[in-house]
Amino acid sequence: MATYAIGDVQGCMNSLRQLIEKIQFAPDRDRLWFVGDLVNRGPDSLTVLRYVKGLGSAAVTVLGNHDLHLLAVAAGVTDLQKKDSFHDVLSAPDGPDLLNWLRRQPLIHQEQGFLLVHAGLLPQWTISQAVNLAREVEALLRSDDFSKNLPFIYFRNGKKDWNDDLSAQDRCGLATNVMTRIRVCSPEGVPDFSFKGPVDQIPHGLKPWFQIPLRANQNETIIFGHWSALGVVSQDNVLCLDAGCVWGKELVALRLEDRRLFQVPCGN
Repeated sequence: MATYAIGDVQGCMNSLRQLIEKIQFAPDRDRLWFVGDLVNRGPDSLTVLRYVKGLGSAAVTVLGNHDLHLLAVAAGVTDLQKKDSFHDVLSAPDGPDLLNWLRRQPLIHQEQGFLLVHAGLLPQWTISQAVNLAREVEALLRSDDFSKNLPFIYFRNGKKDWNDDLSAQDRCGLATNVMTRIRVCSPEGVPDFSFKGPVDQIPHGLKPWFQIPLRANQNETIIFGHWSALGVVSQDNVLCLDAGCVWGKELVALRLEDRRLFQVPCGN
């Protein structure tokens, strides 16, 4: 039995098939952990969702920013963008069922010393604090009136400075945006959601969230994606697995038991 953590798929089903074949995945024996962003920008979001959902307990996926964007578009909270490529999900006969499944996926998955999240955590959050915040947001997304909660969860127009006295809406909005969008922040832990480039272009005064000194969440290995310009990073307590598949680079899987990396080239 093996557990494989897989980087951002973003609708690239052909690449996922090649990777599944390369690792010789067997759903009755192995498990797949997806870092989120199953959908969008690639050509086949519908098939990816059907495949991962169909794996049942053999797969774990956390929500990424593109997954939340799909939910927000479907709920009428925001509009389709020119680069969106999940029209197939919105028009599919099983689309409502897939969306219902998607909004019930976690923001964080914690197991056996690993924590799976799409983008990262604020450096001042402890692991238990981050998990509690994720569960609060997940309850809102899974509620019957979830579409009423989506605007303050999805949009980035709320507070950016974390403190324990934030209102419920600001707390859940900031937590969601950090977990699905963070790349860099100030030494004080204030996130900057606008930066998308490589490490050598990070603006003065900012650092990758996982390089902030005395980070409070170093007692578990955090697995994430989201930052294609960063690429694959494997450190003692940090694993970044976004190798830019949707940009024609690679889709990767990392076997957690021995940290062996598997890669396939991507052409979508």
